[in-house]
Amino acid sequence: MANILIRNIFISGASRGIGLELVKRFLNKQNPPERIFAACRSPETAQELKSLASKHSNLITIRLDVADTASIKAANSEAEERLNGRGLNLLINNAGIAFFHTLYTVTAEDMMAVYKTNTVGPVLLTQAFTPLLKKAAKENPNEKMSCSKAAVINISSGAGSIERVPLEYSANALFEYRCSKAALNMITCCVAETFKTDGITAVAIAPGWVQTDMGGPEAPLKTEESVGTMMKVFDTLTEKHNGMFLNRKGQAMPW
Repeated sequence: MANILIRNIFISGASRGIGLELVKRFLNKQNPPERIFAACRSPETAQELKSLASKHSNLITIRLDVADTASIKAANSEAEERLNGRGLNLLINNAGIAFFHTLYTVTAEDMMAVYKTNTVGPVLLTQAFTPLLKKAAKENPNEKMSCSKAAVINISSGAGSIERVPLEYSANALFEYRCSKAALNMITCCVAETFKTDGITAVAIAPGWVQTDMGGPEAPLKTEESVGTMMKVFDTLTEKHNGMFLNRKGQAMPW
């Protein structure tokens, strides 16, 4: 299944970091998608994304704030129009934020802000795109579950692993971020159960600690390395991975 064809893709948080690198990798695939919807809050100021769009006719930038319901609906409507009757094969919920608080410093506002983006956003985005995902699955009725048929990939984090908290918390609490990603993992399982009879795969993937604006310069992984290995995993996802929490190399992560 190496380098499979994924016809239509939607990526949130695509203006920088992991999201932007995902866009680049999909554009440079041997079998590039027919349409890549690269969504971010301010596409008019995303200079690198704009430059890529000017060179690649299959790259479509879309305005999206995953913390705003109206914005999600508008992005869905725009994508549906551009798909011209076709379905969406792959939704990548990548947009996310992080604060660096502990139990003693976190506020209700902090918790709600992170949950709204990292947890509620992916739910509402998946909900909005469900008809297009189901349409894509029906376009390929004889194809086995995969990213080329129809799939939802939630970009999670090792920080969302409850089992790993005792090993990591003292070094970096990330209180609200950890909670939001653990919730996202549960959402992935629920989405997998909801969609399994529709032929739609749902998987949570932890990209590792990456050198992005969020991860910081001390992170051990460059975006190219993280996304490069994740792309290989995308090509190999099948029904057996449905509802799983994986690392960037496709290995099962502890819940």
